[in-house]
Amino acid sequence: MHEAWTGADATALRRALGVSQAEFAERTGVALSTVKKWARRGMTVTLPSFFAELMETHLTRATPQQRARFVAAKQASITIVLPCDPDDRADSCAVQWETGMWTADCTAIAHDLTREDLMLDRRQAARALVGVVVGANLLEPLERWLLYGSDRAATPAGMTRYRVGIQEVERLENAARVFREWDDQYGGGLRRKAVIGQLNEVNDLLTHTQPPEIRRRLTVVLAHLAETVATMSWDSGQQSTAQRYFVLAVRAALAAGDSPFAANSLAGMARQLLYLGRAADALELVRLAQDQAATATPAVRAMLRTREARAYAHLHRPSAFHHACDRAQEAIAEASPSIDPYWIGYFDDSEMAGTIGGRLLEMAQRTPEFASEAAEQISRAIALRQPNRLRSAALDQLGLAEARLIQGELEEACRLGHAALSTVEQTASDRVRVKLREIFARTEHVANVRTVAELRDRMRVLVADPV
Repeated sequence: MHEAWTGADATALRRALGVSQAEFAERTGVALSTVKKWARRGMTVTLPSFFAELMETHLTRATPQQRARFVAAKQASITIVLPCDPDDRADSCAVQWETGMWTADCTAIAHDLTREDLMLDRRQAARALVGVVVGANLLEPLERWLLYGSDRAATPAGMTRYRVGIQEVERLENAARVFREWDDQYGGGLRRKAVIGQLNEVNDLLTHTQPPEIRRRLTVVLAHLAETVATMSWDSGQQSTAQRYFVLAVRAALAAGDSPFAANSLAGMARQLLYLGRAADALELVRLAQDQAATATPAVRAMLRTREARAYAHLHRPSAFHHACDRAQEAIAEASPSIDPYWIGYFDDSEMAGTIGGRLLEMAQRTPEFASEAAEQISRAIALRQPNRLRSAALDQLGLAEARLIQGELEEACRLGHAALSTVEQTASDRVRVKLREIFARTEHVANVRTVAELRDRMRVLVADPV
């Protein structure tokens, strides 16, 4: 029996049967909107037992050729969002930016966004999981604004006076740093509402008249908090909300004259789109980020090169991938922590190795020859990684277990898998859970092996939670 059906599994079954979303909905008796949701959310949604049994029934009724196509699709291309078919493209590309995202000033955007976010009910929160802007709808307004936008940290007319002292600004700067460090360590958005509250407070200060330098520093804090909320939202599965906070971070950073952090925020948007299977869009965002990085430190430029490499990996361009990795290695060799902004401090040798290893692993899922190189890089990341970086450590350990699985080393893969689960249990990261679901799906074809069955029994508890 196929266990723990995900949206990606249901979409793979539909494609194996060779039917459209509407035909699949009619054949299975599932609402068309639900079928579309499964396609959009892919591995990030686990089907309730009723729907899982329904999918199992239709898989059982499939012809041997259709079942073979289903298994091949799962083994060769398990991704978070499967490549778009015409049904998927028509649905996702209809999403547009809301009015004012590129014309209102930063304080107005921040006010509306935080107010809406803090007041979300459960049904609205579920809608925030989808609706990411992609394609030309994403890139054209963003690029036009980067070329012709005029945000600066000037004081609009009509503001009341409420002066903030240097010490208060320093406390706010420190709070932004602490929140970011917390997210880097644990992930999962555990303090997301607290960061949103802090962002709202900083934004309120910006609605009052401030001296130019104080205003600039407050705007930088606004950018840093917005980027942290974006990452936390993404890591909680709230994709549309995350994208909007990334935009706020870009706009606030450029308003404060901080182009390197704007580049960092654009890179965050690109990484989210890579996670959602939109590699071409992500590559365009990385290039826009690199345009903003003229004054960035070598560590920031190295990070951007790894984002570029990841896009090439998703686009099945191994030569371009390795070239971008070489450029990243050259840049990181010139890095000096003493001149780096604090927010790039996470990008050290361990992060470089983990990032490259993770992308090689994605390539190995299609071309197993890359598995050995992936395991080498991920092993290096594990050896160098700081012990308090739980989210990254969990992804490293799961990645190494998967590499050994691809190499056919089942005993070693299971040993590593058990060690990884001890770390997984300490983080609430949605990205970690998605990765765990991928590995659970990949082990299905060897589930009759005792050591694998024992590992899957332990994994089942962590992957079975319905979304």
